[in-house]
Amino acid sequence: MGSADSNPLLSSQKSSDSGLQAILHPLVLLTISDYITRHTLRAQRGPMVGALLGQQNGRDITIEHAFECATKVDESGNIVLLNGWFDMRLDQMRQVHKSPQLELVGWYTVLPKSGPTPNILPIHQHLLKEKNESSLLLAFHPEESMEHSAGSKLPLTIYESDYEADEPKADQGEDKEMRDGDPPLKLKFRELPYSVETGEAEMISMDFVARGAGNATVVEKKTSSKTTAEANPKGKQPLKAGGAGDAGQEEPADYVLETEDEEMIAALNAKTNAIKMLQSRVNLLTTYLERLPPSYLSPNNATNLSPAQYTTPSHTILRSIQAIISRMSLIVPSDKQAYEQEILSEANDVHLMELLDNVMESITEARDTGKKYGIVESARSQAKKHEPVNFGSFHNFLSTGDLAI
Repeated sequence: MGSADSNPLLSSQKSSDSGLQAILHPLVLLTISDYITRHTLRAQRGPMVGALLGQQNGRDITIEHAFECATKVDESGNIVLLNGWFDMRLDQMRQVHKSPQLELVGWYTVLPKSGPTPNILPIHQHLLKEKNESSLLLAFHPEESMEHSAGSKLPLTIYESDYEADEPKADQGEDKEMRDGDPPLKLKFRELPYSVETGEAEMISMDFVARGAGNATVVEKKTSSKTTAEANPKGKQPLKAGGAGDAGQEEPADYVLETEDEEMIAALNAKTNAIKMLQSRVNLLTTYLERLPPSYLSPNNATNLSPAQYTTPSHTILRSIQAIISRMSLIVPSDKQAYEQEILSEANDVHLMELLDNVMESITEARDTGKKYGIVESARSQAKKHEPVNFGSFHNFLSTGDLAI
């Protein structure tokens, strides 16, 4: 616990013994990331502070929504909340989220990986005293968000707070300071375990964000061709040396993807990320099994490792791996030949439907061509009927019964 020793605001206890479990929803992560992105791109000053809304059911605390808060600097130089604005906004959020009723469960800010800093204590103490005595602190770590790796941990830490007495350090030896009464209590933070839970409504927004992130591109201004015409006002110029090479290097054309193509790219990106995460987890399990002590491995699978490189066996993890292996037989079909025949039949049905679709499209195009040809022919015949007839050449050729006018 080197971080606890270096940070006086962290509790000396290794883990939380309160039994609290935080349940985080992805909508909160989207809100926090959007706030941090806007704050950074707009070069705004001041801390990034927001409130967390959720429910507390027994020892489980859900974090479902979040909103940003306005802050100010008081007379002492501490960063505090705007009480009037914060109370009004909190009442508005409570009226919006009535079913189920959400309450203030904590707040969030940007902190380093080392833990809370003294400048956050005024806000946290105010929330503990005025709003919720068990308020949580969600610390977002921007430096960790820049590290992209499959299956990595979320760049955040959730803390619970409690008042604890300062324990004497072990390096004081036998000479200890004698104090009358109980030692003073100080506010300490302990890391709280959390899990991520997604609702059906949140899946829609997450899918929309994933599609947009997969297709996001930087749009650059296109240079107009007028500059070239202005540079060469005389029109055609003799080709200079090196011009043939420049003419051969054509600039790539800009293609605009259709909606179907964007959806396909987003789906393929999602499947690729899922496969990468699965591969990383499989590699992690393989490394764990390879580094087990020799007593847990068969003679054929034994590895030559030093005792310090061996992992500590966990029977819970080994039983989970054994359960996964035992379920692999359910995934593999019992009759492989019949399974392949069924897959081939379904693939043929799909190809047949594609061919029928192409035939129907060809028939429709041929029918449209026939209709257009009929319209053109009817227009030609109508034009021939309305052409004026010259009777001057027929005056000298009168037959019986004709009247000469």
